[in-house]
Amino acid sequence: MRHIISILVENKFGVLARIAGMFSGRGFNIETLNVGPMPDKQLSRITATIVGDSEALDQAIKQVYKLVNVLEVTEFSNGQETERELIIIKVSATALQRSEIMQVCDIFRAKIIDVAADTVNIEMTGNSNKVRAFISLVEPYGIVEMARTGKLALKRG
Repeated sequence: MRHIISILVENKFGVLARIAGMFSGRGFNIETLNVGPMPDKQLSRITATIVGDSEALDQAIKQVYKLVNVLEVTEFSNGQETERELIIIKVSATALQRSEIMQVCDIFRAKIIDVAADTVNIEMTGNSNKVRAFISLVEPYGIVEMARTGKLALKRG
């Protein structure tokens, strides 16, 4: 089962390595992992998508909470969070195909951020389903390269 976990930590050397090591040591696969500073530069938020058993995850979260420099741990249940992903994708595009690709981008509110002779780079944000749908529509043109953040999430309300 997939779980989204948000961990507020002190922005110190080695914190991410200790957290990732604790999850992998307990047999969890970290599917996506994002880390970024908070407005207070002394803090960072780690958002991870973890695949594993719910009961074992509860135990692992307790262990993470005990780690030095961890201030808060939140596990999101379905519907408790607002989540988004960012994708930047390079797609093959002849001059004739660009208008079709632009129409797909308009539907998904994606932005073309770079145009070359035979490719376009596109930026898109949305939930995982929207990202997958977008990828499936541009795939026939030929995906040259792709970078994807994985899920970022915050609690609703």
